[in-house]
Amino acid sequence: MLTVPVRQLGESERGAVERLLDLDPFAGAQVAERVAARGLAWWRAEGRILGYGGRRNLESICWLGGNLTPVLATEPAIAAFAEQLVTEERICSSIVGRADAVLGLWDRLSAYWGPARDVRPNQPLLATDALPTVAADPEVRRVRSGEVDRLFPAAVAMYTEEVGVSPLAEDGGRGYRRRVADLVRAGRAYARFDDGKVIFKAELAVVTRRTAQVQGVWVAPEWRGRGIATAAMAAVVRDALVRVAPTVSLYVNDFNLPARRVYERCGFRPVGTLATVLF
Repeated sequence: MLTVPVRQLGESERGAVERLLDLDPFAGAQVAERVAARGLAWWRAEGRILGYGGRRNLESICWLGGNLTPVLATEPAIAAFAEQLVTEERICSSIVGRADAVLGLWDRLSAYWGPARDVRPNQPLLATDALPTVAADPEVRRVRSGEVDRLFPAAVAMYTEEVGVSPLAEDGGRGYRRRVADLVRAGRAYARFDDGKVIFKAELAVVTRRTAQVQGVWVAPEWRGRGIATAAMAAVVRDALVRVAPTVSLYVNDFNLPARRVYERCGFRPVGTLATVLF
């Protein structure tokens, strides 16, 4: 019998949640962005935050929405979250977070929520707070509002290649296109164009007061192997550090050695390991 039950957190505990998120600013960045933007009211935040620990000693949290993300989840918290989640229908498309917590949850949830489409158990989490020492590509710039139509095919290609399914499948891509357009509108989408076509792209998919998290890094297949990625990423990192946040972070599949070499050249250092379960 668990002595500390899981409970759904509300706006009255926002301060405690924010203090906890500050203890893990990179792995918890996506949750921190949502809390900062919409608070903890489930009807406004498009998700719920479950808490483990007393009101005066919140130990761990778990975001449950489009993704399931445990933050600072101890072993007792993992067991408690899983005990709650097995009673509910799965609504998330992935579980993502620190590897020990994600894999611990999946061990307990797989019999109820499985099978998974893919499990990626080792994704290095990287961060930097220093301007890159390598030269930045001057042709990499923020995408303009009138260029969403040019960017969108590259975004679809990146998503399909990375996730293994097309973002066009569920609703014809309308929701995904809105997401791409929102990032462009916010000045968080970068690209290098050649003859009007995107040959490199990346986005600051998550922005908090602690970090800007880069996702969606993609080089057009015909341009791979030409050495453009390092300078292109250096341009993204430089702009993000100067204009957006005090650090830049990202995570990468362990088997993607070319990308890991690019990030190392741009000054990224390991700050942990994530894991992702895809449905």
